[in-house]
Amino acid sequence: MIKYERKQRFLTICLTAFLCLSMTSCASHTQTAGEIYDPFENMNRAAFSVNDALDQALAKPVAKGYKAVFPKLVRNSVRNFLRNLRTPINLANQILQGDIEGAAGDLSRFAMNTSIGIGGLFDIAADTGLEYEYEDFGQTLAVWGVDHGPYLMLPFFGPSSVRDATGLLVDTFADPVRLYLHNTDQEEWYYARVAMTGIDKREALLVALDDLRENSFDYYAAVRSAYMQKREAMVNDDDPDKTTAPSIPDYDDEE
Repeated sequence: MIKYERKQRFLTICLTAFLCLSMTSCASHTQTAGEIYDPFENMNRAAFSVNDALDQALAKPVAKGYKAVFPKLVRNSVRNFLRNLRTPINLANQILQGDIEGAAGDLSRFAMNTSIGIGGLFDIAADTGLEYEYEDFGQTLAVWGVDHGPYLMLPFFGPSSVRDATGLLVDTFADPVRLYLHNTDQEEWYYARVAMTGIDKREALLVALDDLRENSFDYYAAVRSAYMQKREAMVNDDDPDKTTAPSIPDYDDEE
């Protein structure tokens, strides 16, 4: 019975991914260069309003409390540990993108940080010049020539697109850490990881998001533009923090 349910779940994922990519393919014919394709803007704005209300009422206060209670050294160690746990996903996408150098860098980082860095609590590899690179299946699809498709504001997860939402779905279900914890009845550790990743990301963007809100005529449009610029930079292996817009949290990295 369990195997049957897993098979059904896998088929559902494949069908969803196929439908998403089909939509993206159709949408690519209606987009013009440089334009943000947002045919579901009314629905997206409604989701954005809900997300923003939840952010102001819950996520932001929790992130501020986290920053106030824990010193920077502790917060950095948490971030390093979470990044180290994500290595299998980053590595798989580097390989799928044909980036052998990036894949070798991921393996070296993981070996170095897991051993010398005490399970990933310290980013020893960065001190040797091996900087962390976030990779996901949305970026992989972009490398394969798949366009963004319609822009989406996902409830709870934030800004995305049909392509990136498909990538999120694939990364989530293919994540070896998630599979191991679920198959050993330790799901609570997976959900703790997801929650901690969200808190870490929100804390890192306390100032940037406040500035974006205060200095934007249309906060929704500003977030949309910043997200698309960041994703473009990530696909091109540029530094997303050096784009002209503030860096927006990539909620797609959560699993």
